[in-house]
Amino acid sequence: MSEKKYGIIASFQTTPDVFHASEKVRDAGFLYWDAFTPFPVHGLEHAMGQKRSKVPCFTLIGGLSGFVTGLIIVWYMNAHDYPLIVGGKPYFSPIFPFPVFYELTILLAAFGTLGGMFLTNLLPRYNHPLFDYKDFHKSGDDTFMIVIESRDPKFDEDRTAEFMAELGGSDITVITAKE
Repeated sequence: MSEKKYGIIASFQTTPDVFHASEKVRDAGFLYWDAFTPFPVHGLEHAMGQKRSKVPCFTLIGGLSGFVTGLIIVWYMNAHDYPLIVGGKPYFSPIFPFPVFYELTILLAAFGTLGGMFLTNLLPRYNHPLFDYKDFHKSGDDTFMIVIESRDPKFDEDRTAEFMAELGGSDITVITAKE
């Protein structure tokens, strides 16, 4: 098995340190990088220059699909397949079977959200090169980290390591990935 460089990781001690370092990495023009924090940091996604998530689009598509599916099911069963007037109600009306539309809207919106998260997060991914880094578990406890990936067009191992040191990063390490 051969190993190839995945990127460079650096640790930061405080929330402001990683926040300002993220702004500087974004301003330097790096495209493939990420920040890891032990707790949510308000505004970090803006400091990183991330765009709004596409998951709500999947939710909307799923919800609309559920509503239309409910309409078609009710129309088919009541007006087309077995038309029967019950209690003077019309063959098809969106008022009386509304719970069917509502429940299918909620169900398929939830499936759309779950599917959208899987697609946009590139899941399932059973192993990640960062999991092999011996101190990565600290990013869930008390350490902030920034990783710049080697696939980034601006990545140069020596210059990127110097850049991370200028940002105030410590424990700067090259991460390798097994192929």
